[in-house]
Amino acid sequence: MEKLLNLWHGTGIYHLEPGQALMMAVCMLLIYLAIKKGFEPLLLIPIGFGGILANIPVANMAVGGGILHLFYEVGLPTSVFPLLIFMGVGAMTDFGPMLANPKTLLLGAAAQIGIFGTLLGALAITAMGIPGMEFTMREAGSIAIIGGADGPTSIFVTSKLAPHLLGPIAVAAYSYMALVPLIQPPIMRWLTTKEERCIVMEQLRHVSQAEKIIFPLVLTVLIGLLLPDAAPLVGMFAFGNLLREAGVVERLADTSRNALINIVTICLGLTVGSKLSAEAFLNLKTLGILALGMVAFSAGTAGGVLMAKFMNLFSKHKINPLIGSAGVSAVPMAARVSNKVGLESNPQNFLLMHAMGPNVAGVIGSAVAAGILLNFIS
Repeated sequence: MEKLLNLWHGTGIYHLEPGQALMMAVCMLLIYLAIKKGFEPLLLIPIGFGGILANIPVANMAVGGGILHLFYEVGLPTSVFPLLIFMGVGAMTDFGPMLANPKTLLLGAAAQIGIFGTLLGALAITAMGIPGMEFTMREAGSIAIIGGADGPTSIFVTSKLAPHLLGPIAVAAYSYMALVPLIQPPIMRWLTTKEERCIVMEQLRHVSQAEKIIFPLVLTVLIGLLLPDAAPLVGMFAFGNLLREAGVVERLADTSRNALINIVTICLGLTVGSKLSAEAFLNLKTLGILALGMVAFSAGTAGGVLMAKFMNLFSKHKINPLIGSAGVSAVPMAARVSNKVGLESNPQNFLLMHAMGPNVAGVIGSAVAAGILLNFIS
């Protein structure tokens, strides 16, 4: 009997706490949404499964020498995982639409207003003294970067400023990226008229191979000299893109955008999931992070649309304001949403390639915003 009792006391069921059971259910919900609804399955499935593993009592996979803790130590404090993902994204990215219409850089920049607006909002909430909703400057900066709708950038910044908030911030960032088709369209329709949504843009000019090769080199040097804190993100993004456009290292480009990014995505997802422990996630501060993240994302969407409307006041060739929403950086989903909403108003109006300009600019903008936050707050 004593041995049976010891066996029972050693089971996870005996040690299972209500919070851990709840977090397991939440993680299973993430997996369900990924499989049944198609919400960012490449990340939500490993994140959800990592969260389940992290909440299994006694197993200790997310602490000490556990496998998830080892993944964390290798990839996040060192920033290896998000930087390798940025390299892979760069190898999949075509800068052509942005180079063909450089004005879209302004749309990507305007969409970053959500980041800095949320930073001030988090500090304002702290000043109000709401119990359980106090944020330090470093925590506020980590929450604000959710507005860039860029998961690797959010993880990169949070791992440096507030690593204890990595779980809720990563889940918020990737959840809002996955929910782009639900969150953005109402904001886009509310801020535009039917006539604006029907604007047909001119066909983009052809961008030469030389331009595509020169751009990542110039981008790296320019950002590196002006804002060194953003150089790691922008540099890896530009390097991946150079592999794509050079035309002589297809094997490296293929590895970066396929095998390597897939391996890192698995490790990153499991690592982020390991931070979804009950004690770290089930508190008022986490709810505040989720709410502020939604505000940041919505403000970024609105900022891009409003900038396009403002530019139209002075531009001879009108911009369809819908493409401004793609400046939030969720590549390429935000561009697809811009195209979808445009087709609803005019079935002959294809905005996808036009929207890819601000979409790519948003990736650069979020990386630059991350560098600014790290420079001012670290």
